[in-house]
Amino acid sequence: MLLRPGTVNFKEKWKCLEETVQSILKLDTIPRDVWHARFNDIYYMCGAFPEPHDDKLYESTKLLLETHVSQLLTLIQTEGTQNQLQNYCTYWQKYIKGITLLDSLYQYFNNTNRAYAETRSLHRRESDEPTMMMIRELGLDVWNRIIIVPLKDSMPKLLLDEFDKPRYKLSITTPLDTVAIILKSFIEVLEFNKKYPLELYQSYFEQPFLERSSEYFERESKKLSEELTVSEYIARVLVIMKEEEIRANKYLHESTYNKLQSKFCQIVVVDNLSFLHGESEAMIREERLNDIRNIYLLLCNVKDGFGSLGDVFKELILKQGNKVLESLNKNQIYVHFVEDILELHKKYKSIVADVFNNDFYFSEALDTAFTIIVNYKLEENQPSKAPEYLSKYCDKLLKKSCKGLSEAEIEHKLLQSITIFKYIDDKDIFQNIYQMHLAKRLILRQSQSIVGEEGLINNLKQVCGYEFSNKLHCMFTDISVSEELNIQFQKEFLKTTKNELNLSFSANILQTGAWPIIVSTKSFVIPEQLLNYSKNFEAFYKEKFVGRKLTWLHHQSQGELKLNYLPKMYIVTLHMFQMSILLLFEKFDTLKYSEINEILQLSDDHFQKQINSLVDCKLLLLDGDNLKLNMDFSNKRTKLCITSAVLKDIPQEIEQSINSVEIDREGFLQATIIRIMKMRKTLGHNKLVIEIISQTKSFLPSTGFINRSIKILIDKGYLECSPNLPVEYNYVA
Repeated sequence: MLLRPGTVNFKEKWKCLEETVQSILKLDTIPRDVWHARFNDIYYMCGAFPEPHDDKLYESTKLLLETHVSQLLTLIQTEGTQNQLQNYCTYWQKYIKGITLLDSLYQYFNNTNRAYAETRSLHRRESDEPTMMMIRELGLDVWNRIIIVPLKDSMPKLLLDEFDKPRYKLSITTPLDTVAIILKSFIEVLEFNKKYPLELYQSYFEQPFLERSSEYFERESKKLSEELTVSEYIARVLVIMKEEEIRANKYLHESTYNKLQSKFCQIVVVDNLSFLHGESEAMIREERLNDIRNIYLLLCNVKDGFGSLGDVFKELILKQGNKVLESLNKNQIYVHFVEDILELHKKYKSIVADVFNNDFYFSEALDTAFTIIVNYKLEENQPSKAPEYLSKYCDKLLKKSCKGLSEAEIEHKLLQSITIFKYIDDKDIFQNIYQMHLAKRLILRQSQSIVGEEGLINNLKQVCGYEFSNKLHCMFTDISVSEELNIQFQKEFLKTTKNELNLSFSANILQTGAWPIIVSTKSFVIPEQLLNYSKNFEAFYKEKFVGRKLTWLHHQSQGELKLNYLPKMYIVTLHMFQMSILLLFEKFDTLKYSEINEILQLSDDHFQKQINSLVDCKLLLLDGDNLKLNMDFSNKRTKLCITSAVLKDIPQEIEQSINSVEIDREGFLQATIIRIMKMRKTLGHNKLVIEIISQTKSFLPSTGFINRSIKILIDKGYLECSPNLPVEYNYVA
């Protein structure tokens, strides 16, 4: 093989090449040495000296292809219309394979032509001759001009007829796979047309196909709506839609299905919306899930197709929610409130997931409905009971007294309770009440699992952020630090003193700002038996932490007493005040009511509650004005817990907690308004209200509350009404 250019006899070379090209187009076997020889011939013709023969090669190849394709057209036309599609498909598949091989044989010509075309495009004027095509592009262009264009009147109609046959349950003469190959050929012949690659496909087939499909949809829609019920109509058109989707995705270009679906939705759904909505609302009210699923599948592709169905779904949930609220068992109402609403939520959440495919429209309706249900109010001017009920529910699960549930079940229930928490508007009220319950569990050692406690707090933190859970985490830290301090105190105390009374003493050191505990104003004289311990601990603490002040919370303290004066020993857990009363009977069997009160110096009403609790459990007997030990006391249990009336005083504490929240809200809202106005300087009333609500996550302030806060800030001189607009405010620096 000579690589240097030289003179070439074109006719001689072409005669050999022509035979090979014809064999390639017929897909005959080409020997390897012949293939290489023809490849070399093309190389020599393109590089001939003094003048290359690439133009002659191109024109000769073009003429050969045109002759070959013209013969194929004659065969297609003479073999009859009935076999036109099948014959076209057969000849096309053979031809496209041949063109692909031919393009490979002409690789050197293509490369030379491409390089020359790129150089010439920089210099030629618009009037110059167009560049030569690549061989594959030439072959496709020849097929388009000589076969597709002449058949444009007959073949598209045949294709449409074949596509219609499955719609009308007619026998198919030409497989749809064949139809798909033909349609693909309309696209392949323009694969080099980067601007309009689908021009043939769309003009010859897609446009008439969509028109004929529209006619079919109109006929079917009219017929089915007259003959079937809404439920049957929906089921039938869904089948039609699925069949159309399968055929379109399998046999047509991917761009066609969206257009077909748009036509389908407009004719079958949008034009019949009033017909569909009339029955679909009843489907939702009656919870006919299969019908609801079908109507959703039909309407989800239509803009604003659901109409008022979201409102109907919301009203259904509200109706069922009201039934749940009305039928709550008064015994442990907080348990039934949480678990019954969770059961209801689980039911409709499942419907949203399985029937509505978690569609935002219906998810929003679900959330709106449960926000209303959870935040129901017994009285208009009173806060919702949900924060209190949910906190009590969590408190019950987290206490040691919770029996009959495994650790995994408790964890699951606590996790589920977060669902209710998310819907609560007054999250700040829940925070205060929960903090109060947590304080009692930690102080009284009633918590079942620290892991469970921290797990719930972390879940609350995920919903409301760090600020919400900060104080709760501080409470755990205080208890942990207190345990370490008590161990150190016991070691140092035993070294310096004799524990004559054999008492076990421990103290919890609580940060004032982190715990929801009010310092008691009730006067109280601590018993002598405990006084030494409290003084020693106070000295120990002040030595370690200089400058800190301890305030004893006796009304939150408790202890254990061993009762050794009875035939059987009992260990009794008592509140500090109860224990102080019983310790007075260590030296006396009988004491006057007034003597006890004078020694302890408790207020009359509070003292009476402590006495009553001890008398009610029969540890003391009341004889006129005298109190005496019950020497005949008996109980099946050897360990007893006498809960004080003080520790039972939950309703009053909850009421105080809610009142403190109202005060906190006023300060928070005013600070929020000032922060917004300081940044904005001037703001209209409506925009200010929107920003306030968006920045208030822990509760939902009413419009009246916001207006009152704005008025207070105007009176205080932080804001002023704009002289230009009465509903606009200016920040006063």
